[in-house]
Amino acid sequence: MPLLSHNSLNSRIPRSAGTAFAPALIFLFALGPAKAFGFVTPDPYGYIRSSFVSVVLPSVEDRLSKQNNLFAQQYQNDLAISPESKTAVGDYSDNARLDDYSLAAGARQNAVDRAYLRKIRAIPVAGFPEQDRISHDLFVQVLEERIIDYELKQYEMPISQMGGVQNSLADLPNAVPLDSVQHYEDYIARLRQIPRVFQQTIAVLRQGEKDGLMPPRVLLDQVPAQCQGVIAENPFVEPAKKFPASIRVADQKRLTTEIDAVVSAEVLPAFQNFADFISKDYAPRGRGTIGLSSLPDGARRYQQAIKDQTSTDMTAAEVHTLGLREVARLTGLLTDLAHKQGYTDLASFRAALNNDPKYIPKSADQIVDDFRKYVTQMQPKLSELFNVYPTTALTVEAVPASEPGNATHYIGGTPDGSRPARVVVATSDYAQQRLLSDETIAYHEGIPGHHLQISMQQQLKDLPEFRKHLFSAAYAEGWAVYAEALGKEIGFFQDPGSDYGRLNTELMRAVRLVVDTGIHANGWNREQAVAYFRESGCADEPVIQGEVDRYIAWPAQGLSYKIGQLEILKLRKRAQQELGSDFDIRQFHDEVLSAGNLPLNILETRVDAWLETKKKE
Repeated sequence: MPLLSHNSLNSRIPRSAGTAFAPALIFLFALGPAKAFGFVTPDPYGYIRSSFVSVVLPSVEDRLSKQNNLFAQQYQNDLAISPESKTAVGDYSDNARLDDYSLAAGARQNAVDRAYLRKIRAIPVAGFPEQDRISHDLFVQVLEERIIDYELKQYEMPISQMGGVQNSLADLPNAVPLDSVQHYEDYIARLRQIPRVFQQTIAVLRQGEKDGLMPPRVLLDQVPAQCQGVIAENPFVEPAKKFPASIRVADQKRLTTEIDAVVSAEVLPAFQNFADFISKDYAPRGRGTIGLSSLPDGARRYQQAIKDQTSTDMTAAEVHTLGLREVARLTGLLTDLAHKQGYTDLASFRAALNNDPKYIPKSADQIVDDFRKYVTQMQPKLSELFNVYPTTALTVEAVPASEPGNATHYIGGTPDGSRPARVVVATSDYAQQRLLSDETIAYHEGIPGHHLQISMQQQLKDLPEFRKHLFSAAYAEGWAVYAEALGKEIGFFQDPGSDYGRLNTELMRAVRLVVDTGIHANGWNREQAVAYFRESGCADEPVIQGEVDRYIAWPAQGLSYKIGQLEILKLRKRAQQELGSDFDIRQFHDEVLSAGNLPLNILETRVDAWLETKKKE
């Protein structure tokens, strides 16, 4: 499964699709079908040479102890080799270092992954309780996916307009604690390592070029402007503009001088050098085609991406057909809404909404305030939907000016709440935006979407630590899309324009199924992808252009939203049918969320087991 560093998590792009290769803790992956909980597991790498034999197993207690110790060792190993991940989970013992982004570090990590895979496969799971079997299966799949990623050399394409070190390093001031002199000195130490990270990334890019693994030029041409935006904004000096009161004035002056010096002499020149390398050396060699099918072993790469992102074995053709069906269904619902509002067709309804001054923001701040309003109004309603829900802090802020192309997104906080989670809202070119989808996206990124689900996962008890940080795209994005409509169920989306925004945003997720598979499996060029998007009517031209580039940069990630949502809806319908009047929406949600982030097939198994238990009560 693609693995993320903390910085990559902030840029929201998996390593396999456009971030720096770095050992790390946070996983962004979608798991395939669970392996059977048997004595011998599938062995594609040749680690197991025996077949079924008659043996006397150690006791369940001894095997569970061995397994849990292995989980703990591997978790600590990932932390040890990824200082950025340590910081992300609130461990500040290695705050003075950035990760090692080199090819050698990747090779070392791969060797460690293979060793842990051998060890976990040697532990039979016969007699294990459900959660321990799930943990075993997840651990195996995590390591298998990491190894497959390494074999495919996905890490050799770590840069695109959607993410990479040029974005993640720019977020450094927001990603570290700054509440003591020591933390400021650690921050300065990390600033000094930024040139090294860029040089390591350039070495990785050069190796990718040698191996024929080049991103599309249409994406790479956008990266230098991102670097120039960071240089112009210079976020690295922001920590020197507001010190905690506990830091003495003399120390504030010294630290300010050191920050200014290292930023001017080392950090900004490193960004400029990287921008020059991309624009003059790397981007001109970018490939002219856009689909994964144009890369070596392209069909396998895309099928693996579908598995990673959806945790299913669906083929590209099956996904494409599903997308066409969902586009037709949602277009019908939008047309019905238009008729209810007195319009003869959907096109005239859309035109009226987009030209209504009520939905045109008058400032960037108005967009951010709109998101805050919706997050705030949802909070007191959570008890109607959940028996258990987190109360961890969530802030709402604007996307930095240096990242005008970045979409609204969620960045998790530390598990202990010492650094709050953030919904980061896109506000660039605000006059061209509309407020129609704000309510939908606020619920998606905030509560009851990503923030609620991820915060609950971080606080789960009696689970191995690694499971608290797993992030399967189909589960996470599927839950967030499902959560959007919960607002409708409890009485929100009263404004017709906002309800249009809800359905229209879901339509865009369906369009993704068609366009993504069209690009990466069916050989569509960029013009064909843009044309289909335009025909759907679900977005304006700037959004269409950005969305298509996103699907090019991040193969199959756009599939996770609808596929995950439809699976959760299927399980809910099953529960309602089987439990009848005993169905409780809060209990269903608790069951879906109470084991953390799971591949869809394991989620289905859990819900089915819960239903059998409920029916016996």
